[in-house]
Amino acid sequence: MKKLIKGFSFVTAFTLFNIWTLLAYYSANLPDSYYIANGDKLSLNTVIEIEAQMQDKAVQSLKSETLPLSQTATLKLFGLIPVKDVEVLEVETPVLIPGGNPFGIKLLMEGVMVVGMGEVECSDGRICPATEAGIKQGDVIISVDGKKVNSNNDLQKIISESGGSPVNVQINRDGREITFELTPVFSEYSRTYQVGMWVRDSTAGIGTMTFYEPSSGAFGGLGHPICDIDTGSVIPISSGEIVDVKINNVKKGYEGVPGELQGSFISGDAIGILNKNNKYGVFGSLLIKPDTSKAIPMGLKQDVRVGEATILTTVDGTIPKEYSISIEKIDYRNNDTAKNMVIKITDKELLEKTGGIVQGMSGSPIIQDGKLVGAVTHVFVNDPSKGYGVFTENMYELGL
Repeated sequence: MKKLIKGFSFVTAFTLFNIWTLLAYYSANLPDSYYIANGDKLSLNTVIEIEAQMQDKAVQSLKSETLPLSQTATLKLFGLIPVKDVEVLEVETPVLIPGGNPFGIKLLMEGVMVVGMGEVECSDGRICPATEAGIKQGDVIISVDGKKVNSNNDLQKIISESGGSPVNVQINRDGREITFELTPVFSEYSRTYQVGMWVRDSTAGIGTMTFYEPSSGAFGGLGHPICDIDTGSVIPISSGEIVDVKINNVKKGYEGVPGELQGSFISGDAIGILNKNNKYGVFGSLLIKPDTSKAIPMGLKQDVRVGEATILTTVDGTIPKEYSISIEKIDYRNNDTAKNMVIKITDKELLEKTGGIVQGMSGSPIIQDGKLVGAVTHVFVNDPSKGYGVFTENMYELGL
């Protein structure tokens, strides 16, 4: 009897420990808020059954300018044991046209970004006035002595006309505006006044369209921000446009060596206007209207499940093609990144052509169960067949 009691106690303790572990795991890894489609119930794609018990409804547009009213739902393990309370908003989910087509990006920055420092040879020796003033690589110069700076030429003109007198430089550093006093020096080499820094005022590249919204004419692409190649900082934009691109060649990816789509701008004519560059991609409005017959519902984050899916991408010419993938892992947390899921290319044709995910493929839409659920964002350098994807919900909410 004692052995039976000990055995029962051990089983009970083991079971309670496992339940506690599951509760702690799901409490930490499930989001604190969800959108659900109008008329639907919150249903989670978890390995262990998690049931949501909701209260009163509150319907709002996903892009409502007013703060949506919310309802509270209790997530319960096996429908019995409370895990956590979450906020649930019932919304009208948008219908989107999946992209997959490549586009060229032309950006003009809001201000100029400091991308490098150097010394100026002057009568007092070799010095860097910018460094001495406190300016750092990655800073974005907004104005000098109250004059807006939008190009390298703007900055050079003001510095040259200073005559060596101190100027007040207003910069944006990680969202904070700071003003420095900068004193140009006369360069014995160039015979002009200089401050010892290099700046960039524009950038260009190739990406992939993720979606187009017929009701608003808006689009989203890339799934991650455009960052400066030297500083890694997100580029603030004052204006930008996209143009048609033709993919001419693919540089295949290998372990340790990322591949790349290589293309050319078909013409200089803009097909869209850019107005945002943020952590989830680039966004703007199209000047042409795609075929609306290809529109499908946007999937919300809880709609995404581990298993088979497809991506739309273009590796030759201008027409996207559908390829098979597998979603291997999903991070449902509100972790504020573009790495919400791990995907693996399973399509033999795509693996043969590209080796997997390559640069320029970012933004390729991920489709599962007839819904647009995400976009390709990054490649695993040590295994190009794998990479990350971002939820379409995140792109749409922050971009449009």
